[in-house]
Amino acid sequence: MVSKVVSATPYGFHGQLIEIEGDISRGLPGLQIVGLGNKAIDESRDRVRSAIKNSLLDFPKGKITINLAPAELPKDGTQFDLPIALAILCLGKQLPQTALEGALFAGELALDGSLRPIRSAITIAETAKQHGISTVYLPASNSEQALLISDITVIPVNNLTELFLHLKQEKLIQPAVKTKQQYRQKKRGIIIDDIRGQEQAKRAVAIAVAGRHNILLSGPPGSGKTMLARALNSLLPPLSDAEIIEVTKLHNLDGNQVSHDIVTDRPFRTPHHTASRISMIGGGAKATPGEISLAHHGTLFLDELLEYPRTTLESLRQPLEDKQITISRAQGKYYYPANFMLVATMNPCPCGYLGDPEKSCRCSSTQILNYQKRLSGPLLDRIDLTINVSRVAHEDLLSHKSSSDSQQKQFENMIKVARTLQTNRYGNSNKYNADIDSSSVDKIAALTIDAKQFLLTAAKKLDLSARGYFKVIKVARTIADLESSSEITIPHVAESLQYRQIIPT
Repeated sequence: MVSKVVSATPYGFHGQLIEIEGDISRGLPGLQIVGLGNKAIDESRDRVRSAIKNSLLDFPKGKITINLAPAELPKDGTQFDLPIALAILCLGKQLPQTALEGALFAGELALDGSLRPIRSAITIAETAKQHGISTVYLPASNSEQALLISDITVIPVNNLTELFLHLKQEKLIQPAVKTKQQYRQKKRGIIIDDIRGQEQAKRAVAIAVAGRHNILLSGPPGSGKTMLARALNSLLPPLSDAEIIEVTKLHNLDGNQVSHDIVTDRPFRTPHHTASRISMIGGGAKATPGEISLAHHGTLFLDELLEYPRTTLESLRQPLEDKQITISRAQGKYYYPANFMLVATMNPCPCGYLGDPEKSCRCSSTQILNYQKRLSGPLLDRIDLTINVSRVAHEDLLSHKSSSDSQQKQFENMIKVARTLQTNRYGNSNKYNADIDSSSVDKIAALTIDAKQFLLTAAKKLDLSARGYFKVIKVARTIADLESSSEITIPHVAESLQYRQIIPT
């Protein structure tokens, strides 16, 4: 006889349905697993055997073959332990095949038969829903994460014995119930009011957050660039339910996230400048997501941008445009979303004091040129706002700070108004002005006749590229939204143009 149990495995950002087939025949007793599984799946033979015996169930005698179909798809993970065990119990006629139909099973077995949490439970639950499977059996600690997917029934399982009795209809397990999501309190970090001076830079940060525009902060050491970047994180709106699902899926695939955690805070990724290109864009032996995907729906902060290898920076060009990354490997192609806001800081020269009014630059023109050439023109053209941050006067550093966080609240209210206008405009709460493709800019631009003529004149004088031209319009649209203006006027365009300035030379 042949038994069949349905499970799933992550394949890139999405999941793939896997059918576990079991067959028993005469021959030397043994358990063989085929179907292009990795080392973890091969070792499941011993875990499954011990779990069945320690659950006081009978392990069938005979030659048992387990096939993971489709056989040509590489499989990884320990979530196949439970379905393999159920297929074996079905072969031993301890469970009827009908008890396993219409449901999906996944879980890692301990030697005593208890279930340990698995990674990517949310991906497995989503895959089940996409294939019309309404019931999913998962380790109890994974149930809360799986319940983020609507319209499925999640059965939380603690051990193999408990599941066996449930499937035999002797002692039923109650389905997991979705409780009101308890969002973690966001840790209070640096906020706008913590920064002295820098009013223009703060304004640029608010514009960047409101329209999800990429921003580059340039200035001498100690001018507050990093503080501004971190304060930007405090202005970001909370994740929506759909965004929570996507971010949690990605962080589960990373391998460093606790497998049953739900990510409720917007990502703020800060890779060091020594990070490799693979760690940035994703890849490796298992083609896991990189920093740009882990920053999905959040911020990728690159401190001291020009210290990163040129190849690493250039690899960001395509994801910045397409909002996703494709990783090609011998086993296949893997797609990961990468819709992030790039926030970067840099010094204008190796010593950092080029253009500083108080301290003279010690670099030669050749050193300055070579340093700034690390940032290519095409990558700079993809950054919506570039702002030069000047140093703050010493007497202002210890100035009295109001305890009311008035500027922070003012910015939050302005950004909320701008976000509401964008949601109404695009009919999607997850779409920002920066996400609009160039072919749709004319539909949302709403420039006055004078503003359009002013922009054309400025574009010719500044020699803006086509991409830069459209980015000026998008930023101007965000500035208008911050002021609740339906039209883009000359002041909006003028402010947007000043953020297209190049680093001082």
